[in-house]
Amino acid sequence: MQENYLAKWLSGELSEAELSEFKKSEAYASYIRLKEVSSTLEAPEFDVDQAFQQLKAERMETAPKVITLHPFKKFLQVAAAIAILITGSYFYVNSLDESIATQLAERTEITLPDNSEIILNADSRISYSEKKWDEKRNVNLDGEAFFKVAKGKKFTVSTDHGTVAVLGTQFNVENRKGFFEVTCFEGLVSVAYKGQETKLPAGSSFLVIDGQIMDVDKPDTLQPSWVNNESSFDRIPLEFVLAELERQFNIEVKTQNVDKNLLFTGTFSNTDINMALKSISTPSRMNYKLEGDNVLFYAEKTP
Repeated sequence: MQENYLAKWLSGELSEAELSEFKKSEAYASYIRLKEVSSTLEAPEFDVDQAFQQLKAERMETAPKVITLHPFKKFLQVAAAIAILITGSYFYVNSLDESIATQLAERTEITLPDNSEIILNADSRISYSEKKWDEKRNVNLDGEAFFKVAKGKKFTVSTDHGTVAVLGTQFNVENRKGFFEVTCFEGLVSVAYKGQETKLPAGSSFLVIDGQIMDVDKPDTLQPSWVNNESSFDRIPLEFVLAELERQFNIEVKTQNVDKNLLFTGTFSNTDINMALKSISTPSRMNYKLEGDNVLFYAEKTP
């Protein structure tokens, strides 16, 4: 009941009888004090227009800045970007090198832009710039290749061991891990190795094994033996012989109780695996076991 009196009292709707009854309640004195205190309170001043202007200013500061361009300026910018892309693509494409590689047990022949010829041995790679060939005749080689160079400007073969330079000749370059050999079969070859230049006339070789320059006999053929499907060695450590065997036949070779520093002199066939294994094992006094694509060489005394 008092809740109804309170609502009517606050709105001034109590009758005299109801007001007399309400004044007799315990809560009436508290309500009177509350009413007196609340009448003295003042709401803070609030300027709606000022608050709205401040809100707009804050939103303008945080909003992303957009610059409107003239449509023709946009067109020019797009056209310039396309021109840059086309120009960059042209120079990128024209700077790409031609690259040819052989897999294990594979060989290929390449004719260069000046009609120079390359026979690329197994597991080897060459690269050169066809677009810039007339300016610079240079071939990058990783592996082994036989070159028949057409006469003309200086011709270079770049390897991670050294550089070979000629004008027109026939020569062979083998650039393998720990092994670098250049053999001249015709003309004159210049070999730059560790800052020193060596001239190789026809019928001479330059050999480096594990960073050491080796003495080598004159070749007795007119081209490297591998061109005729044979691999020949003259006092070469056995580890390089076995590595060549792996390349020519795409097999995995392992050894047991074998001294791979043993010097090997001989030739093996690049087309007949059984003949090749016998040609290596017999002079080296080793036995071998062939299972699929795996070969194990082991010393004769090994059980």
